[in-house]
Amino acid sequence: MVRLVHYSDIENVFDAPERAARLAGRIRALSGPDAAVVATGDTTAPGVLSLVATGRQVLDFYEATDTRLDTFGNHEFDYGPDALRGLVADAPATFVSANVRDEAGEPFGRDEGVVPWTTLKVDGATVGFVGVTDPATNSLNPMAADLSFDDPVAAARDALAEMRTAVAERGPGREGGDRDALDRVVILSHLGAGDDDLARDLDVDAVLGGHIHSRRNEVVEGTLLVRPGVNGEAVAEVDLDAAPATATLHEPDGADPAPGLADALAERMAAADLDETVDVVEEPIARSGDVVHGGECRVGNFVADAFRWAHDADVGLSNAGGLRQGDPFVGDVTKADLISLIPFEEPVALASVSGAELGDVFREMAAPDVDFGEDDWWHGHVSNARVVWDDDAELILEAAVGGEPIDPDARYTVAVSEYLLHSDHEFPTLAQRHRIDEADIQYEVLADYARERGIDPAIEGRIEIRNRAAAADDDD
Repeated sequence: MVRLVHYSDIENVFDAPERAARLAGRIRALSGPDAAVVATGDTTAPGVLSLVATGRQVLDFYEATDTRLDTFGNHEFDYGPDALRGLVADAPATFVSANVRDEAGEPFGRDEGVVPWTTLKVDGATVGFVGVTDPATNSLNPMAADLSFDDPVAAARDALAEMRTAVAERGPGREGGDRDALDRVVILSHLGAGDDDLARDLDVDAVLGGHIHSRRNEVVEGTLLVRPGVNGEAVAEVDLDAAPATATLHEPDGADPAPGLADALAERMAAADLDETVDVVEEPIARSGDVVHGGECRVGNFVADAFRWAHDADVGLSNAGGLRQGDPFVGDVTKADLISLIPFEEPVALASVSGAELGDVFREMAAPDVDFGEDDWWHGHVSNARVVWDDDAELILEAAVGGEPIDPDARYTVAVSEYLLHSDHEFPTLAQRHRIDEADIQYEVLADYARERGIDPAIEGRIEIRNRAAAADDDD
């Protein structure tokens, strides 16, 4: 049997070394002589340990799992291109990337061993791989702003053609090479929703995906599309012998931890002094994906309040996608916990917008016009504001700041992550032209706010989403 063991978007899993060790143990248990372990990006960052180790904690994980291949997610660039080049050069895994270009417009990382395509022998079969990354990455990640990203479908098509020609010249595959001497062809993708385009436009057996944090396991146009979710919540076991290919998602719970990995990660974490308790939380504060993307939530209110407090702004705004998922906050909350929530070295910026623009920003919390995440995700959290959204009609029924309706001709200050002024992927109304000031790094703002005001957010009716349940019932 020709199998692949696939993981992606493991991100904050390293902040709990025992959890990372169980994930690695599950991968090891699923692997074997008839399998190859592959990943599809956001494996190096973000996270507390990632910040401490500039992503290099993944080297321990690659070794523990015998990961053969990976591709670049948007967070691989969190510490800049040079840091990533160094990591790639030292990694036991090979990075496969067909559409990332460096500062000079050349294919990224070729001197360090990045390849646009490669082949592996898996249980006697020749399996070809091509890697692609979300072309919006230089908008999503300011540290990638000097890089460029080719159209992923066109880049993958060119890489596939080159690979098939090269393999055909090398000789037949396991069964005589009826597909240009390749027995199977797989794309390692960090595109999210773009995986469907790959399946429709290219002749491949499977697209192993990431980027979007929800699980997926289905066949589109005869091609298997699979995503294992975020933070190591599942590992995909892919059977390439099936026609079409199939996948089974396995959870890490119950797996024997990979020997030595937890200790190695704990040693890296111990190098940073992040154990300071900033407050004690009595009622657990959840930060799972369905919570942060489900509308108003306590953790979102805490972050938006802290941002507004840092600037004494009219409004605080936090994008839900910037809140990393993990265990609930309860009991002693440390600075490390706050870094795990927002592990980005970007300041809290202050923007000045008109009332009309602020209304557009509030509308963009529902992202009706932005192809990002799942259709039912809510994308923002606010402080000192109230928004009532009609999900069925896709319009704002009420928008207020400080209890008063927004005046479209007035000016409002909004405290936000600097990322939102750089990116046009989320909240496209906000831009660098709106920037008027900046405060400290985001997690430092959270820590200062927690020390002074505590961490005790409440649900206050800041966001009300109407007709969402009714629309879901109609779909049923």
